Amino acid sequence: MTSQQGADDSSGSESRLGIRIDQVLVGPPHEGDAGEGLVIRATRGDIRAILHAAPDANRAVIWVCGARGGFGGPASGLYAELSQEFTGQGITSLRMDYRYPNDIQECALDLLAGINFLRAMQYGPAVVVGHSFGGAVVIAAAAFSDHVAGVVSLSPQTYGAQGAGMLSPTPLLVVHGKADTRLPFSCAVAIHDWAKDPRELVLYEGAEHRLDECRDELMDLLRGWIPDKLAAVATA
Repeated sequence: MTSQQGADDSSGSESRLGIRIDQVLVGPPHEGDAGEGLVIRATRGDIRAILHAAPDANRAVIWVCGARGGFGGPASGLYAELSQEFTGQGITSLRMDYRYPNDIQECALDLLAGINFLRAMQYGPAVVVGHSFGGAVVIAAAAFSDHVAGVVSLSPQTYGAQGAGMLSPTPLLVVHGKADTRLPFSCAVAIHDWAKDPRELVLYEGAEHRLDECRDELMDLLRGWIPDKLAAVATA
Protein backbone atom coordinates (compact mmCIF):
# COMPACT_ATOMS: atom_id res chain seq x y z
CA MET A 1 0.00 0.00 0.00
CA THR A 2 1.04 3.61 -0.59
CA SER A 3 0.43 6.68 1.54
CA GLN A 4 -2.47 8.99 0.71
CA GLN A 5 -1.14 12.55 0.78
CA GLY A 6 -3.34 15.23 2.29
CA ALA A 7 -5.51 12.74 4.15
CA ASP A 8 -3.85 12.99 7.54
CA ASP A 9 -5.41 16.32 8.56
CA SER A 10 -6.52 15.80 12.17
CA SER A 11 -8.46 19.06 12.47
CA GLY A 12 -12.16 19.16 13.36
CA SER A 13 -14.36 18.13 16.25
CA GLU A 14 -13.83 14.41 15.67
CA SER A 15 -10.16 14.54 16.74
CA ARG A 16 -11.17 16.18 20.02
CA LEU A 17 -13.50 13.26 20.77
CA GLY A 18 -10.64 10.82 21.10
CA ILE A 19 -9.46 9.72 17.65
CA ARG A 20 -7.07 11.33 15.18
CA ILE A 21 -5.92 10.20 11.75
CA ASP A 22 -2.14 9.95 11.40
CA GLN A 23 -1.86 8.43 7.93
CA VAL A 24 -3.94 6.77 5.20
CA LEU A 25 -2.55 3.90 3.14
CA VAL A 26 -3.95 3.09 -0.30
CA GLY A 27 -3.93 -0.30 -2.03
CA PRO A 28 -6.06 -2.99 -3.65
CA PRO A 29 -9.64 -3.29 -2.40
CA HIS A 30 -10.13 -5.48 0.63
CA GLU A 31 -11.84 -8.80 -0.15
CA GLY A 32 -11.07 -8.28 -3.86
CA ASP A 33 -14.12 -6.05 -4.25
CA ALA A 34 -14.53 -3.01 -6.50
CA GLY A 35 -13.09 0.26 -5.27
CA GLU A 36 -9.80 1.28 -3.69
CA GLY A 37 -8.61 -0.31 -0.44
CA LEU A 38 -7.67 2.04 2.39
CA VAL A 39 -6.12 1.58 5.79
CA ILE A 40 -6.85 4.62 7.93
CA ARG A 41 -4.10 4.69 10.55
CA ALA A 42 -5.57 6.42 13.57
CA THR A 43 -4.42 6.99 17.11
CA ARG A 44 -6.68 4.16 18.34
CA GLY A 45 -5.69 1.64 15.65
CA ASP A 46 -6.03 0.84 11.96
CA ILE A 47 -9.43 1.10 10.26
CA ARG A 48 -9.98 -0.71 6.96
CA ALA A 49 -12.13 0.95 4.33
CA ILE A 50 -13.01 0.80 0.64
CA LEU A 51 -13.19 4.05 -1.32
CA HIS A 52 -15.30 4.44 -4.46
CA ALA A 53 -14.05 7.83 -5.62
CA ALA A 54 -16.05 9.90 -8.08
CA PRO A 55 -13.95 12.26 -10.24
CA ASP A 56 -13.94 15.89 -9.09
CA ALA A 57 -16.52 15.12 -6.39
CA ASN A 58 -17.21 16.99 -3.17
CA ARG A 59 -20.26 14.92 -2.12
CA ALA A 60 -19.90 11.63 -0.25
CA VAL A 61 -21.62 8.75 1.54
CA ILE A 62 -20.22 6.51 4.29
CA TRP A 63 -21.57 2.98 4.72
CA VAL A 64 -21.15 0.76 7.81
CA CYS A 65 -22.37 -2.75 8.54
CA GLY A 66 -23.68 -4.75 11.49
CA ALA A 67 -22.08 -6.02 14.67
CA ARG A 68 -19.57 -8.23 12.85
CA GLY A 69 -18.28 -5.41 10.68
CA GLY A 70 -17.00 -6.06 7.19
CA PHE A 71 -18.12 -4.42 3.96
CA GLY A 72 -21.02 -6.51 2.66
CA GLY A 73 -23.99 -4.70 4.13
CA PRO A 74 -27.63 -5.72 3.76
CA ALA A 75 -29.79 -6.66 0.79
CA SER A 76 -27.33 -8.82 -1.16
CA GLY A 77 -24.54 -6.32 -1.77
CA LEU A 78 -26.60 -3.13 -1.83
CA TYR A 79 -23.71 -1.06 -0.43
CA ALA A 80 -21.25 -2.03 -3.16
CA GLU A 81 -23.80 -1.66 -5.94
CA LEU A 82 -24.96 1.80 -4.90
CA SER A 83 -21.37 2.89 -4.22
CA GLN A 84 -20.42 2.13 -7.81
CA GLU A 85 -23.63 3.63 -9.17
CA PHE A 86 -23.21 6.86 -7.25
CA THR A 87 -19.75 7.51 -8.71
CA GLY A 88 -21.52 8.17 -12.02
CA GLN A 89 -23.52 10.90 -10.26
CA GLY A 90 -20.47 12.61 -8.79
CA ILE A 91 -20.88 11.06 -5.34
CA THR A 92 -17.96 9.31 -3.61
CA SER A 93 -18.60 6.38 -1.26
CA LEU A 94 -16.52 5.16 1.68
CA ARG A 95 -17.38 1.67 2.98
CA MET A 96 -15.88 1.21 6.44
CA ASP A 97 -15.02 -1.74 8.67
CA TYR A 98 -14.67 -1.53 12.47
CA ARG A 99 -11.57 -1.91 14.63
CA TYR A 100 -13.60 -3.50 17.43
CA PRO A 101 -16.88 -4.85 16.06
CA ASN A 102 -19.88 -4.76 18.40
CA ASP A 103 -18.40 -2.00 20.58
CA ILE A 104 -20.76 0.91 19.97
CA GLN A 105 -18.45 3.63 21.29
CA GLU A 106 -15.35 2.46 19.41
CA CYS A 107 -17.33 1.88 16.22
CA ALA A 108 -18.81 5.38 16.45
CA LEU A 109 -15.26 6.72 16.74
CA ASP A 110 -14.32 4.75 13.61
CA LEU A 111 -17.15 6.43 11.74
CA LEU A 112 -16.11 9.84 13.06
CA ALA A 113 -12.61 9.16 11.75
CA GLY A 114 -14.13 8.39 8.34
CA ILE A 115 -16.09 11.63 8.43
CA ASN A 116 -12.91 13.52 9.33
CA PHE A 117 -10.99 11.79 6.53
CA LEU A 118 -13.55 13.02 3.98
CA ARG A 119 -13.51 16.50 5.49
CA ALA A 120 -9.72 16.61 5.14
CA MET A 121 -10.10 15.57 1.50
CA GLN A 122 -12.35 18.62 0.96
CA TYR A 123 -15.67 16.77 0.85
CA GLY A 124 -18.76 18.47 2.15
CA PRO A 125 -21.00 16.96 4.85
CA ALA A 126 -21.61 13.27 4.12
CA VAL A 127 -24.66 11.06 4.40
CA VAL A 128 -23.97 8.14 6.78
CA VAL A 129 -25.71 4.79 6.32
CA GLY A 130 -25.69 1.87 8.77
CA HIS A 131 -27.44 -1.49 9.03
CA SER A 132 -28.54 -3.31 12.21
CA PHE A 133 -25.90 -2.54 14.86
CA GLY A 134 -24.54 -0.04 12.33
CA GLY A 135 -27.93 1.65 12.33
CA ALA A 136 -27.19 2.71 15.90
CA VAL A 137 -23.54 3.54 15.10
CA VAL A 138 -24.51 6.15 12.51
CA ILE A 139 -26.86 7.84 14.99
CA ALA A 140 -24.29 7.78 17.80
CA ALA A 141 -21.59 9.28 15.58
CA ALA A 142 -23.75 11.84 13.78
CA ALA A 143 -24.95 13.24 17.09
CA PHE A 144 -21.36 14.44 17.68
CA SER A 145 -20.46 15.71 14.22
CA ASP A 146 -21.28 18.91 12.36
CA HIS A 147 -20.21 17.36 9.05
CA VAL A 148 -23.18 15.04 8.38
CA ALA A 149 -25.80 15.79 5.71
CA GLY A 150 -28.16 12.94 6.58
CA VAL A 151 -28.45 9.72 8.57
CA VAL A 152 -29.90 6.45 7.26
CA SER A 153 -30.58 3.73 9.85
CA LEU A 154 -31.53 0.36 8.34
CA SER A 155 -33.06 -2.40 10.53
CA PRO A 156 -31.56 -0.66 13.59
CA GLN A 157 -31.15 -1.75 17.17
CA THR A 158 -32.16 0.72 19.86
CA TYR A 159 -29.07 0.26 22.04
CA GLY A 160 -26.73 3.12 21.22
CA ALA A 161 -29.37 5.00 19.24
CA GLN A 162 -30.78 7.07 22.08
CA GLY A 163 -29.00 10.10 20.65
CA ALA A 164 -31.54 10.26 17.81
CA GLY A 165 -33.10 13.24 19.55
CA MET A 166 -29.83 15.15 19.14
CA LEU A 167 -29.64 14.84 15.34
CA SER A 168 -32.03 17.62 14.35
CA PRO A 169 -31.74 19.56 12.06
CA THR A 170 -29.81 16.73 10.34
CA PRO A 171 -32.37 14.61 8.43
CA LEU A 172 -32.96 11.04 9.64
CA LEU A 173 -34.37 8.13 7.62
CA VAL A 174 -35.25 4.96 9.55
CA VAL A 175 -36.08 1.79 7.57
CA HIS A 176 -37.21 -1.59 8.90
CA GLY A 177 -38.84 -4.77 7.70
CA LYS A 178 -42.07 -5.65 9.48
CA ALA A 179 -41.18 -9.37 9.33
CA ASP A 180 -37.78 -8.90 11.02
CA THR A 181 -37.23 -11.78 13.45
CA ARG A 182 -33.85 -10.54 14.71
CA LEU A 183 -34.73 -6.98 15.69
CA PRO A 184 -38.45 -6.14 15.75
CA PHE A 185 -39.61 -3.18 13.71
CA SER A 186 -40.69 -1.58 16.99
CA CYS A 187 -36.99 -0.61 17.30
CA ALA A 188 -37.32 1.64 14.26
CA VAL A 189 -40.57 3.07 15.55
CA ALA A 190 -38.94 3.91 18.89
CA ILE A 191 -35.94 5.59 17.24
CA HIS A 192 -38.27 7.60 15.01
CA ASP A 193 -40.24 8.65 18.08
CA TRP A 194 -37.05 9.74 19.89
CA ALA A 195 -35.96 11.85 16.93
CA LYS A 196 -37.14 15.29 15.95
CA ASP A 197 -37.98 16.57 12.49
CA PRO A 198 -36.78 16.25 9.81
CA ARG A 199 -37.31 12.49 10.14
CA GLU A 200 -38.88 9.71 8.07
CA LEU A 201 -39.93 6.16 8.91
CA VAL A 202 -40.33 3.53 6.18
CA LEU A 203 -41.61 0.04 7.06
CA TYR A 204 -41.66 -2.76 4.49
CA GLU A 205 -44.24 -5.51 4.74
CA GLY A 206 -42.81 -9.03 4.62
CA ALA A 207 -39.18 -7.92 4.81
CA GLU A 208 -36.73 -9.68 7.13
CA HIS A 209 -33.67 -8.25 8.89
CA ARG A 210 -31.38 -8.09 5.85
CA LEU A 211 -34.08 -6.45 3.74
CA ASP A 212 -33.58 -8.78 0.79
CA GLU A 213 -37.33 -8.99 0.24
CA CYS A 214 -37.60 -5.24 -0.37
CA ARG A 215 -34.25 -4.74 -2.08
CA ASP A 216 -35.59 -3.04 -5.21
CA GLU A 217 -37.80 -0.67 -3.25
CA LEU A 218 -34.97 0.13 -0.83
CA MET A 219 -32.54 0.78 -3.68
CA ASP A 220 -35.00 3.23 -5.23
CA LEU A 221 -35.56 4.92 -1.87
CA LEU A 222 -31.84 5.46 -1.28
CA ARG A 223 -31.23 6.50 -4.89
CA GLY A 224 -33.53 9.43 -4.23
CA TRP A 225 -32.99 10.21 -0.54
CA ILE A 226 -29.19 10.28 -0.44
CA PRO A 227 -28.53 12.57 -3.46
CA ASP A 228 -31.38 14.82 -2.32
CA LYS A 229 -29.87 15.39 1.12
CA LEU A 230 -26.39 15.91 -0.33
CA ALA A 231 -27.77 18.46 -2.79
CA ALA A 232 -29.57 20.26 0.03
CA VAL A 233 -26.37 20.94 1.99
CA ALA A 234 -24.51 21.88 -1.19
CA THR A 235 -26.98 24.66 -1.89
CA ALA A 236 -27.51 25.79 1.70
